Amino acid sequence: MKPLTKPQLKAALKTVPLWRRQGTTIRSSFEFKGFVQAIRFVNQLARLAERAGHHPDIDIRWNQVHLVLTTHDAGGLTAKDFALAAQISKKASSKASAKAEKA
Repeated sequence: MKPLTKPQLKAALKTVPLWRRQGTTIRSSFEFKGFVQAIRFVNQLARLAERAGHHPDIDIRWNQVHLVLTTHDAGGLTAKDFALAAQISKKASSKASAKAEKA
């Protein structure tokens, strides 16, 4: 899979408003009521990632989950990153307050 071109990246970013581009990655953070809820979300996210065959970098800080997506073997962002980001955002929408990380 090839990395997206600049015009493709611009269009793809519009489809995942909770995510921000930083270099060859997209990032987002989700905040939950507490640690247990954050871990439940990560467990659900793990199932999504396994089905997609694509895995985010995950950083858990008590009630916050910070995610980073990129396609390492393509050397940049691909459609896989944006497809998984959209699924993650949908899953989190009813469970968390979300904010895109500042680039």
